[in-house]
Amino acid sequence: MSIEKYFWDLNQKALKETRGILKDSDHPKFAERVVTLLSRCDKPEELFSIITRRQFVETWPKIRTYWIKRIRRSDFRDWWETIYEQILEKDQHKQRKAKGGTPVTFRTIGMEIRDARIQKGMSQKQLAIRIGMKQPDISKIEDGKKNITLFTLIRLCKVLDIEKINVR
Repeated sequence: MSIEKYFWDLNQKALKETRGILKDSDHPKFAERVVTLLSRCDKPEELFSIITRRQFVETWPKIRTYWIKRIRRSDFRDWWETIYEQILEKDQHKQRKAKGGTPVTFRTIGMEIRDARIQKGMSQKQLAIRIGMKQPDISKIEDGKKNITLFTLIRLCKVLDIEKINVR
């Protein structure tokens, strides 16, 4: 993306300097130039073609501080703050999923338990009574939505005659 669209008030020499500034988040004028850019840009995909998404996330606190000092109230700043928070939330969600693939593992274990229970002709309620749990907890385990202890897993496997669970 060409920055001329957002820095229409700069001559060629200043545009060239701005390109360099936007690549260096430690540059003293970085926050100033990004605030100008964010004040004129309302499309995150266009912004991230000029500065990286990671650069935006890492420097947003510094940019926001500069922006607040320069202009006390700004709808654009509030909008970009929301974009920043959404990116953080999405990144945290991805990190939680990436840590060992826990949701997939829980679903895999839950399906094994459900299959073994059905094969034994037991209801969730009957299984819950046999191992000292409540039926809604069995449902959550089978759906992969409940984190259980190893002790609980062993009790389930004993009652259901499960010898091996492949969690790959």
